[in-house]
Amino acid sequence: MRTNFSLAQLADPALGKAEKNLRACIHCGICTATCPTYVLLGDERDSPRGRIVMMQKMLEEGGAPSPETVFHVDRCLSCLACRTACPSSVDYSRLVDTARVHIETHYRRPRAERLLRKFIAEVLTRPNRTRAAVSLAQKFSGVAKRLPGRLGAMARKGASLNLRKPSIMRPVGNPSKRVALMPGCVQAAMAPEIDEAASRVLARRGVALQPLESAGCCGALPYHLGEVSAAKMWARRAIEAFEESGCDGVLISATGCGAHLKDYAHLLADEPQWAARAKNFSEKVQDFSQLATPHEAKPPRRLRVAYQIACSLQHGVRLSGQGEALISAAGHEVLQIPEGHLCCGSAGSYSLLQPDLSSQLRARKLSNIASLACDAAVSGNIGCISHLAGEDAPPIIHLAELIDWSEGGPEPVALAKPPR
Repeated sequence: MRTNFSLAQLADPALGKAEKNLRACIHCGICTATCPTYVLLGDERDSPRGRIVMMQKMLEEGGAPSPETVFHVDRCLSCLACRTACPSSVDYSRLVDTARVHIETHYRRPRAERLLRKFIAEVLTRPNRTRAAVSLAQKFSGVAKRLPGRLGAMARKGASLNLRKPSIMRPVGNPSKRVALMPGCVQAAMAPEIDEAASRVLARRGVALQPLESAGCCGALPYHLGEVSAAKMWARRAIEAFEESGCDGVLISATGCGAHLKDYAHLLADEPQWAARAKNFSEKVQDFSQLATPHEAKPPRRLRVAYQIACSLQHGVRLSGQGEALISAAGHEVLQIPEGHLCCGSAGSYSLLQPDLSSQLRARKLSNIASLACDAAVSGNIGCISHLAGEDAPPIIHLAELIDWSEGGPEPVALAKPPR
């Protein structure tokens, strides 16, 4: 693809990398079949190829982007299925992240949209603030049930949440490995039982989890909103906490967050005092499915499990087989979800910012899951789980919860509910 950046523009490292990716694109269109928004809408502007054309024009011209460009870039999920499919190895994630930073810097959004994005960046990144918001929703649950649209859905979800703090299980005897557990943000408030289950599973394997109390959000939420400064702040905080812990590795039990942790080396590459430390940190990050080696188990009952492989796992860090091996070893039947490469519509804050498209993708995913007549669906990502869960869905649980229950742990709450 031909580009027209000036030499002054190419002196900017971010634009220099973007230009290389733009030149690598041959406009073959293979990516379009893997793009959830293009599959839904059939609009070239909502495909990776179409967005690349708009992003190139925006970055080359500089200044304020057009509302049309912002509209279609915003509708990208960053699922990265296009990156997996691309025969030219175009790193679309770098392009769209650069575009989002440009938009955040040069475009003024409507007031209501700015407030919503501020809420996501300032409240959902901090468990205590999330808990306060949930407590408020619970206190006024009668009003929450009558609120319209996405606001009502958020309030009703908050009113139903359990606000326990997790208790981490320590392995008996001397552990063979000590792994730092990132506390996360939304999951810590919404589903602390996931980290409890992960700690029990890993304790049986001689792995001790050490919570990084001084760390916080991984920074993915602000980063994908184009707020790089906030994302870097969270990254530095996590790296410092890990270095002080003396642990052998890093775990966060949400694959979306884990993919972002693996990207710290890129995020801080332009900061000499942090680049090497960020690279070391990223290399120590492991997914739960990597740490929890398969163990044969006799579960209370054998389930037919639809395995929802999060986009962050299959297209981000590109790990897919480990989860299936864990489920099979635990005594369950693994079912492949049709169109498994298509995003469920959660995509971090996407379900809040693009509720219509997100709901359509959720319905499509649940329809594909329903075709399997499964007993439960399993994912390693809190975003997929919370987005897909509902009265119209089968029980949806975290991978760690399924493995823990199969090995003698408590039954996941979703499985304990009577069948529909």
